[in-house]
Amino acid sequence: MSGAGKGSPGGAPARVAYATCEPRLPAWDDDLLSAEALGRRGVEVEFVAWDDPAAEWASFDRVVVRSTWDYGARLDEFLAWCDRVGSERLRNLPELVRWNTDKRYLAELDGAGLPVPPTMLIAPGGAVPEFHDEVVIKPLVGAGARDTGRFGVEARDGAVALLEKLGRQDEIAMVQPYLHEIERHGETAVMVFGGELAYALKKRAFLPEDRAAPVADNGVAAAMFDETLVQLGEADRGEVELALSTVAWLARRFGQVPLFARVDTLLTEQGPVLMEVEATEPSLYLAQTAGLERPGAELFADAVLADLGRSAGPAGPAR
Repeated sequence: MSGAGKGSPGGAPARVAYATCEPRLPAWDDDLLSAEALGRRGVEVEFVAWDDPAAEWASFDRVVVRSTWDYGARLDEFLAWCDRVGSERLRNLPELVRWNTDKRYLAELDGAGLPVPPTMLIAPGGAVPEFHDEVVIKPLVGAGARDTGRFGVEARDGAVALLEKLGRQDEIAMVQPYLHEIERHGETAVMVFGGELAYALKKRAFLPEDRAAPVADNGVAAAMFDETLVQLGEADRGEVELALSTVAWLARRFGQVPLFARVDTLLTEQGPVLMEVEATEPSLYLAQTAGLERPGAELFADAVLADLGRSAGPAGPAR
């Protein structure tokens, strides 16, 4: 798909590739909205599978990582592709993507003074500790709640079974306390484009008690395809401040403001906690923002144009 560019001041239309995968997975078409917004501003957008051997990445001014949702089982190949595209074109930067695809980044955020839940790592074959409270177990590298489970103290056998499964897959497991505030408040996903607050989403609790989340045929948790899982919402002031502080830290750490980041937070009695940062290929839920005064698709297009060093141009019509 290409947005028909009208040209832009100062030269030929910019060309932007949205990196995706084939076959395209559910929700990929959300990115059509921002591609159309860019097309109205004179930017040509093309959707290209990241592993397409015929793709000429050097022909694009920017390559924006979007629905590359099949990379989990081919991480080394995907990261090598990021490096080949290079930091001049790839957004987010290859260095940021490499850092973000391994959840050990949480330890670095913790060391930077950002509030993250206590996290324990268990290597394949490692000793399983005693659990004195409810925990969440997930792989260190992964997305879509694959092989993710919630287990109470009485469900230790199920927790051990999931840890053993991850071990057989030669994966490091991450163990965190289950924060029950999620059932009252839900997680808040603060969307930040080009270092600026865009909008916030609310994600309800979805992990079943004492077992791993059921998965669909593609290995992604079935709950991820529930249309009621994520809704447009409001973020607490503290959650917004935490998200913007996190993105500012990322900008200092990698020498460039991320084009996009989804910062998942949870409001607890002690204040907001940083649950996860998604700066690789997060779903943006642009369709849910269509009723905003400034829809998310327009805000994302603004950020891409700013990254290209071009004027944002006229806003597209609010939908």
